[in-house]
Amino acid sequence: MIVHFTTVHLRDDSRIRSKMMASLQRRYPGQVKLLVQDGLGNEVDAEGYSVIDTGPRLGRLKRMSLGGWRMFRAVLREKPAVAHFHDPELIPWAILLRALGTRIIYDVHEDYPEVVTQNYRLPALARKILPPFVRATEWAGGSLFDGIVAVTTQIENKFPKQKTVQVRNWPILDEFHEPTGGPMAERPREVAYIGTITQNRNIIGMLEAVHSLRHSNVQLRLAGDFTVENDRALAQSHAGWDLVRFDGWVSRARVADILASVRAGLVVLQPIEHEALALPIKLFEYMAAGVPIISSDFPLWREIVEGVRCGLLVDPMKPNEIAEAIQWILDNPEAAEEMGARGRKAVVDQFNWGQQVKQLFQLYDRVLEQA
Repeated sequence: MIVHFTTVHLRDDSRIRSKMMASLQRRYPGQVKLLVQDGLGNEVDAEGYSVIDTGPRLGRLKRMSLGGWRMFRAVLREKPAVAHFHDPELIPWAILLRALGTRIIYDVHEDYPEVVTQNYRLPALARKILPPFVRATEWAGGSLFDGIVAVTTQIENKFPKQKTVQVRNWPILDEFHEPTGGPMAERPREVAYIGTITQNRNIIGMLEAVHSLRHSNVQLRLAGDFTVENDRALAQSHAGWDLVRFDGWVSRARVADILASVRAGLVVLQPIEHEALALPIKLFEYMAAGVPIISSDFPLWREIVEGVRCGLLVDPMKPNEIAEAIQWILDNPEAAEEMGARGRKAVVDQFNWGQQVKQLFQLYDRVLEQA
């Protein structure tokens, strides 16, 4: 039995459920389960594996103690050969599971010490004290666990080489149909942002940009939701909010439909170190959908966007540059369509989940041999 478990991520998290769980179920049919903690009850996924709810969603401190204890007991009841977890706060519980004989894989979604350092909602003292603690905890776990899954080279290099694989969060090609929204010139004058909406991800910069383009009749299409109520209030009180078409959280199929009808995809995150050193999934989802990208000009992102010639690069801290890029896309629909086509081809040929899952399977084959 293979168990994935998380107390933080939603049960519909794309990386966990749509990619990893679905792929493992096909490779090891009837031998995988997903354990979550959200109070929404148990279900059976369309792929045929069980999703087990281990209790209501809790705040961070209770999640680390009571939530971790609940999850620990739930994993023990399943008696898995391999348990694959996704949250750094579960490391102590995972170490205990390893001591009791379960093979453990740690999936490192982000550079967590850097995430804590850059989390300005935490007190300054916490931002100073916590990163070394998180780093030490990950080091201890990395030395004991049987496998580490990293999403970037930077994260991969922090763990033991012999047990670490890099599995980038690239899109499932089949989720994004070939562009069917008609020629760019005939599409609505909309640009889209898909994902979690925060100030760090530059919702205010996007609103400033579309507000300055009121004369161009452009709309900002938002599919996702706010994680901080203050960010929601700030955005919805902005003068540019009346140019927003807000869909909230939508299904994967609906994301594909939205991207098939817009002129460009925005990924203009602010220059925070851990964000700039990662390749966001939305970058590749826009490419998969065949829409041109308007991207922050970070070195790692520039390598993709300029290498494929699939979009425009901007300084995310300058809304006027975002606005100029949007206007260029609107004014040059044929060139924009060619950018989108090149992005789509790059995903078909290279940047897709089918290429990445091979590393995951190799890791599982090795760990299961040891179980």
